[in-house]
Amino acid sequence: MDINYELYKVFYYVASSLSFSEASKKLFISQSAVSQSIKTLEQRLGQTLFIRSTKKVQLTQAGTLLFKHVEPAVNLLSRGESQLLDTGMLGQLHIGASDTICRYFLLPYLKRFHERFPNVPIKITNASSIECVNLLEQRKVDIILTNFPNSHLNRSHIQRTVCSFSDVFIANPAYFPLHQQEIPFARLQQYPIMMLDRNSTTSEFLHNIFLQHQLELIPEVELSSNDLLIDMARIGLGIAFIPDFCLLQQTQELFILKTKEQMPRRQIVAAVNTTFPVSSSTEEFLSLLPDA
Repeated sequence: MDINYELYKVFYYVASSLSFSEASKKLFISQSAVSQSIKTLEQRLGQTLFIRSTKKVQLTQAGTLLFKHVEPAVNLLSRGESQLLDTGMLGQLHIGASDTICRYFLLPYLKRFHERFPNVPIKITNASSIECVNLLEQRKVDIILTNFPNSHLNRSHIQRTVCSFSDVFIANPAYFPLHQQEIPFARLQQYPIMMLDRNSTTSEFLHNIFLQHQLELIPEVELSSNDLLIDMARIGLGIAFIPDFCLLQQTQELFILKTKEQMPRRQIVAAVNTTFPVSSSTEEFLSLLPDA
């Protein structure tokens, strides 16, 4: 079936914004031209792609399926265009990583890369480790730094383990005088546990650990920031669960609980999508990362 790429491009912008007017602005064409392109594409495919109403635009089931294929294709072509325009020099480096990994692990390596290649643009997309995998699959980023285990990560995409760490429970002894005790997980359930929200590998990890001990974990507080969890632990709102590397300069007024059960170690891994060519800028950045 011979369908003009421009029709798919118009479909991509309408589907990503769910707005014909927004798509027309981004494409610099009239809204009527956008509508006509979608109508032509629907006729050629023999499928209705959008449900249109006066208030909103929605993808149909067929539209949703098509978007899953069109989105990575458009992103890949865009990346290719950028690399061609940058012939003779490294293209943009686009990294996906969580706030915690950016702050506590990634910064010195970004500094080294920038010092070595000062003219190469660096773009960073902050997202949870789980969401970063989706960005990698959709070819929206070149490389991700993610916590591992990560149930969403395809093992064939793992390029390198760059760091190993432990997770710890921390508390303010003025509010939780437990620093001289060994606490079993079952007893921890009696205290207000604070941790990252469900859309994180850290939450997935701790819930699985408790399930392995036939325990149900019901957190008192779920947030998207480890730094905020540390601040809340400091003022006595609960016992926070965080990666140990977040405590390097923040141990004042806090102590690490000693648990009866041993906590398995986790890793930070650098991953690339091996189904696509790896850019030169990504290869150079990977060469700066450690092997753990």
